[in-house]
Amino acid sequence: MSSHPEVKSSWITIRPRGLRFSYKFDKRVPLIAFSILAFALVTLVFSISYGEYDISPVEVVRTILRVNQDHPDYANYALVVHTFRLPRIILAFLVGAALATSGTIMQGITRNPLADPYLLGVSSGAGLAAVTLIVWLDNVSITLLPWAAFGGALITTGAIYILAWKRGTSSPIRLILIGIALGSAIGAVTTIMMLFGDINQVQQAYVWLTGSVYGRNWEHVHALGGWLLVFMPIAILMARQLNTLGLGDDTAKGLGLRVEWQRALLLVVSVALAAAAVAVSGTIGFVGLVAPHITRRLVGPSHEGLIPVSALFGGALLVLADLIGRWVIAPSELPIGVVTAMIGAPYFMYLLYRNRNQ
Repeated sequence: MSSHPEVKSSWITIRPRGLRFSYKFDKRVPLIAFSILAFALVTLVFSISYGEYDISPVEVVRTILRVNQDHPDYANYALVVHTFRLPRIILAFLVGAALATSGTIMQGITRNPLADPYLLGVSSGAGLAAVTLIVWLDNVSITLLPWAAFGGALITTGAIYILAWKRGTSSPIRLILIGIALGSAIGAVTTIMMLFGDINQVQQAYVWLTGSVYGRNWEHVHALGGWLLVFMPIAILMARQLNTLGLGDDTAKGLGLRVEWQRALLLVVSVALAAAAVAVSGTIGFVGLVAPHITRRLVGPSHEGLIPVSALFGGALLVLADLIGRWVIAPSELPIGVVTAMIGAPYFMYLLYRNRNQ
């Protein structure tokens, strides 16, 4: 099977032979995607090299590629790189990609530029379910957490849509207000629950709730990676349906789209990605808000290019946030969720101001 790119005007169209399928994206997408990925890789190398035990960037690359095994310090390098730092940084990238994709889908299906799994309370619902397992079950398996978080996030999303539903539609502003209110209520329930838990589990839950990749290992990477392998391709393949939904329900139905079915499926994909990210890193806010907005300015509104580039941007943003968090108050570190809040909260206020008359 081969693909033949056709370049027309500012678009690239890929049509695989033998399939009734095509994928169309802006010509800017490959260059911008490559640039973001290159930035993420450079940041990853410097992030691995920085710490209490410094390693030169050159040795970091050589250790990752395992080409410096004759170096006298290779054993120490390999322990620091492969066991302590590389898993947490890769996990940061995957979490950022998942949250950015989730936010992109939410903004598309709600036609709401302020939609984000954190602001809509979806992350809070996922967090409550995960905290319940962490606090009340000893040594809960990391493979179980994403499923529990997914259930909590799905229930929360359903409640938000039911409460926001009015006269056959869900107002974007009602979604935001109800999401924030419900998220706050869930946060209060989460806090009350931790008051009655074992002190060791509660401390673990508190650290987790701030949003952090500290102490994460390859088991967490594999747990999140499995969910991304399933849901990211679905998100990318449904980009055209997401474009059609953006035209409005009446237009989408006129074009033959099963609106409610497609919206429900996209919502499940969005919630699953957000829940899996929350399960391994805690509640990290504003990535799903910031990444799609900035990416949309770079590659345009078409979701065929917007979804993959947003994922790369979100991943690069969290890799950078993790480095900033470890550097700004060294030798201590700020949780990655605190860093993203410092970036995202002012941006959210700016978006509120810009959309005040809409």
